[in-house]
Amino acid sequence: MTNEPVKPPTWFWVVAAIALLWNLMGALAYLGETFATPEMMEAMQEDQRRMIENRPTWATAAFAIAVWGGALGSLLLLLRKGLAYTVLIVSLIGVLVQMIYNLFIAGSTASYGPGEIAMVIMIPLIGVLLILFAKKGKAAGWLK
Repeated sequence: MTNEPVKPPTWFWVVAAIALLWNLMGALAYLGETFATPEMMEAMQEDQRRMIENRPTWATAAFAIAVWGGALGSLLLLLRKGLAYTVLIVSLIGVLVQMIYNLFIAGSTASYGPGEIAMVIMIPLIGVLLILFAKKGKAAGWLK
């Protein structure tokens, strides 16, 4: 038996790179909300601004864990590290906590249009798929 690393297929690299880009977009959204100037806040819709201003610290922390965990997990995929699996699970937990706040506590769904509804479905779905992807990568020997 040899200990040579197993070379991932090309599609592995494509998926991992797209995952990193997806999660970096989430990180940019987080930074946009966190560092929004008063002028930027004024330009937002009233309900969106109220949701950001009234979000409790624990929900903001869940948002941060979701996006930064997703970005780190995706980077770890590209670096072929098995830790990606665990980090992506933590990220998904952050997503779920954030979604629970947004959907059930803040009641922010009243003004959701088709784009927001699609994101509510896509974000956790992509999180689950990335976890499965990392699990497959570990099982195939692509991640160490």
